[in-house]
Amino acid sequence: MTRVEPVEILEDGLLLRPWRAEDADAVHRACQDPDIQRWTTVPRPYLPEHARDFVAVSSPTAWADGSGAEFAVCDAATGELLASCGLVSIDRSLGSAEVGYWTAPWARGRGVAVRATRAVARWAFDVAKLRRVIWQAEIGNHASRLVALRAGFRIEGELRLAQPAAGGRREGWLGSLLPGEVPEPGAPGPAGPDTLAARRAAVFGRPQPLLFATAGATELRLRPLEERDLDAVVATCQDEQTVRWTSVPHPYQREHADGYLHDVAEATWARGTGANYAIADAEDQYAGSIDLRISPADPLVADVGFMAAPYARGRGYLPAALAALCAWGFTTLGLARIEWRANVGNTASRRVAEKAGFTFEGTARSGIQQRSERPDVWVAALLPQDLA
Repeated sequence: MTRVEPVEILEDGLLLRPWRAEDADAVHRACQDPDIQRWTTVPRPYLPEHARDFVAVSSPTAWADGSGAEFAVCDAATGELLASCGLVSIDRSLGSAEVGYWTAPWARGRGVAVRATRAVARWAFDVAKLRRVIWQAEIGNHASRLVALRAGFRIEGELRLAQPAAGGRREGWLGSLLPGEVPEPGAPGPAGPDTLAARRAAVFGRPQPLLFATAGATELRLRPLEERDLDAVVATCQDEQTVRWTSVPHPYQREHADGYLHDVAEATWARGTGANYAIADAEDQYAGSIDLRISPADPLVADVGFMAAPYARGRGYLPAALAALCAWGFTTLGLARIEWRANVGNTASRRVAEKAGFTFEGTARSGIQQRSERPDVWVAALLPQDLA
C-alpha cells in the first residue's frame, strides 16, 4: 500500500474531506440517532466530548499513523455534513482495509452512503493502491448490507464479530471488494431500488410484522415468538403427535425452546431468510407455531412448517394461519412458489395444506431428515394464483 496524506475527494455530488474541529457539533447531533447507536460501536450515550475526540484526535491520528483514512462526507454544493465514510484497520503489508460508514438522519434516502463508499473505494484502489477493501456488519443490519451491495461488494459469508455493538448479535456478514469492481459514478449497480434484494432489505430491516387470520369466529394473530410462549412450546413439542411427525429434538427440554427462540426464530428474521411466528388465539395465548423458510438455492421459493398446541387442534387455526402467512409471502416477499412437505401418513398436516389451497404433487422418497431416519414425504405446493 502507498502511504497517503489527507486528501479531498470530489465525486458524484459529494465532497469527502478530512474531519475538522468545527464538525464536532454536527457529529454529536447525528450520533444521537437510534439507528447509528444501534448498529455501530459509537459510545452510548454519545456525548459532545466523544464527537470532539473523534474529529480532532482519533481521526487525525489514524491519518498520521496510516491506520485509517476517515472522511467527512459533505454536499459538494453547500458543504453540509451528510455522512461519515472511510477506511479503518488498514493493513499496509497486506494492502487491505475495512470500510465503515454512517449517514446522518437528515441525509437519508439520497444514496449518500452508496456514493461515498464508491468514492472511498475507488480512491483506495487508484491512489492508496490497496488490493482489497472488506465490509462487515452485524447480521440484521440490512441497510448497511444494501449499501455494500450497491457499492459493488460481494457478500461472501458470516463470521463472529470481534467488536459487536452493545446489545447486538455477535454474528456478522462479511463482504469484499477488489480493484475494478467499483461501479462508475451514477451507475445503478447491483441491488437497485426495483430489485428483489432491495425489496427484501426493506422488509427484513424492520421489526417482524403482525399478521392476522380468522378461523370461524376466532380472530388469530401471528406474532413473533416470545419468552412467555416457551412453556407452551415445550409442552407442544413433548406431545406424542408432535414427536411422531416432526423433527423436533426428543426428548424436548426447555433449553431447546430457548435455543429455538434466539438461534432460529430471531436469527432467521435478522438474516432475512424467513419468518417464524407464534399463532396466538383470541386471548393472545400460544396456540401453535408456523414458519416460512426461503430456499437458499432459489430466492423465489420457500417452504412452510407448522404445529398446533394440543388444545388448539381441530379448530381450523392452522389452515387459517397458513393461508395468511402464504399470502404475506407472495405479496410482501415476492415469492413465486411455496412448498409443503410432511411424512407420508401425516394426514392431519396434509388436510391443513389442502384447506389452505396447496396442490398435492407427489411423494419424495427419503425426502427429509427426521432424527436418525429419512422417511418418504408428501409434497404439495401453492402458487400466487392459487390464493387468488
